[in-house]
Amino acid sequence: MTKAYLQITLQIDETDRANAAGIYQKYRSSFLESVPGALSKELLVHIQGVQVLHGFESVEAAQAYLTSELFNKDVVEALKPYLKRQPDIRIYNVV
Repeated sequence: MTKAYLQITLQIDETDRANAAGIYQKYRSSFLESVPGALSKELLVHIQGVQVLHGFESVEAAQAYLTSELFNKDVVEALKPYLKRQPDIRIYNVV
């Protein structure tokens, strides 16, 4: 059961959203298979940008992912060319 969500909102130009979606697809399986406590990962696309919603077993697992090599060296580096500003990152506890 999902106990926490990590929400990352990215400001990405409409012309670059397909590239961002490709990065999501590239790392989705790795996230689900290798990140401790990971339960789900969804890509939400809207007029103003892109949002990735990650489900975790705990808030601690979500926080740990933000310090992982997969997140910092793979995902963040791949997205850098498309980001218009720093991502908005929030962790929610399910009550």
